[in-house]
Amino acid sequence: MPENELHVRRLSTRKAAFDAELDDLTRVTSSRDDEINRTVLEILADVRNRGDLALLEYTRQFDKVSVRGADELELPHAALDDALRSLPGDMRSALEQAASRIRNYHGHQKAESWQYSDTDGTVLGQRITPVDRVGIYVPGGKAAYPSSVLMNAIPAKVAGVPEVIMVVPTPGGERNPLVLAAAAIARVDRVFTIGGAQAVGALAYGTASVPRVDKIVGPGNAYVAAAKRQVFGTVGIDMIAGPSEILVICDGLTDPDWIAMDLFSQAEHDEMAQSILLSPDPAFLDRVAASIMRLIPGMPRQEIIRASLAARGALIEVRNLAEACEVANRIAPEHLELSVAEPQKLLEQIRHAGAVFLGRHTSEAIGDYCAGPNHVLPTSRTARFSSPLGVYDFQKRTSVIGVSPKGAVTLGRIAVALANGEGLSAHAGAAQYRIGEAK
Repeated sequence: MPENELHVRRLSTRKAAFDAELDDLTRVTSSRDDEINRTVLEILADVRNRGDLALLEYTRQFDKVSVRGADELELPHAALDDALRSLPGDMRSALEQAASRIRNYHGHQKAESWQYSDTDGTVLGQRITPVDRVGIYVPGGKAAYPSSVLMNAIPAKVAGVPEVIMVVPTPGGERNPLVLAAAAIARVDRVFTIGGAQAVGALAYGTASVPRVDKIVGPGNAYVAAAKRQVFGTVGIDMIAGPSEILVICDGLTDPDWIAMDLFSQAEHDEMAQSILLSPDPAFLDRVAASIMRLIPGMPRQEIIRASLAARGALIEVRNLAEACEVANRIAPEHLELSVAEPQKLLEQIRHAGAVFLGRHTSEAIGDYCAGPNHVLPTSRTARFSSPLGVYDFQKRTSVIGVSPKGAVTLGRIAVALANGEGLSAHAGAAQYRIGEAK
């Protein structure tokens, strides 16, 4: 589009066509899904069959990096420590402070094992144990996402995961020192310089050089997302992440420049990211639109922002803030800002959101980096049934049952009746034997 031209959709809940327009706005489709899935299936099968040889070939093909053997794909710990030492003091301090806040917040999530006894002496409980080995995918090259390293690795370590394996592509051999420094701070155990669907395959199936993991977490492009979807079941995954999203509810009293920049903060991720503002004040929507046009020429990633806002952005007039909450629950956004005078009151009306940011001074960007809660959040309306990444994603719950002799009689009679009702005579017999023995 021309440099000074940008049309952000204007919608209103007062219009009869609003429901259809909102469905169209929030729909995510890709004409390349079938093609991507075919490619990913071929790569995964190749890695499963040929292991390290396939990894070396794909690394040469996609990352333009040639190494003599698969052992050269792993970075020594010294490389992580060197990256950390090489950082400017303010950057190292920022990473360490962010890590400390993330570690402290996630420490509150850690579940503990528990047990109790019935009156007949039967013991019931739940045992909490960490996943044995976790794989973290981190984008590499020119893309620098050290915050993703912290957000994925630290909860795993808080959960007690003994071994965290990180994979990060290095296109053209370019290693990002921020990413490697973050790995050192987050206490990642091993790092491999591989990426794409082939890295997901290596983590899921294992190779001679890359250990097989039990769960894969972390962001990636469409090929990485498709690969995670395909290996689910062989390993666990965190979620299938869609484009980034922000929804702002504003009463019209926040500085419109603040709101415009908040919308930019997600739009700059990629052209399919979604930024939406809801307000009952149409004049405020006009002011935000004016701020967008004035501020966007100064943004280094303005072309991406323009494309995102034009394709999937919207300024929506609602009747009141209660209706804004209804629309927000329908959208179930990844990030939801409540830029209003009394955000806590509005929070009570929110049922579906990945993360909620309360008040005018709480920018979504703070949550991305250093507030403490995880920035790995459900997208594409999945906040209706899923949650942010957390310590609980790296812990397993095992039921514990210890039936006493007295319980074998009382519980056994119940089990016998239900088993016979289901026609499972061996189940009934197993319980009946213990009734007789207990007597």
